[in-house]
Amino acid sequence: MLKLAFISALIALVAAVLGFSGAAGTFANIAIFLFVAALVVFAVFLVLGIMGAKKLAR
Repeated sequence: MLKLAFISALIALVAAVLGFSGAAGTFANIAIFLFVAALVVFAVFLVLGIMGAKKLAR
């Protein structure tokens, strides 16, 4: 998911340099959404991993 966010950010950068402001904005928003989604998934799995580790330690 982070790979897709990075690719979207690169496409947005290239589109902005070439003057395609609409496409650049769209790809920038996609990149931001994917990055935030990746952070949320990471946080959920981190909490689940900590909870699972606590159950195994008992």
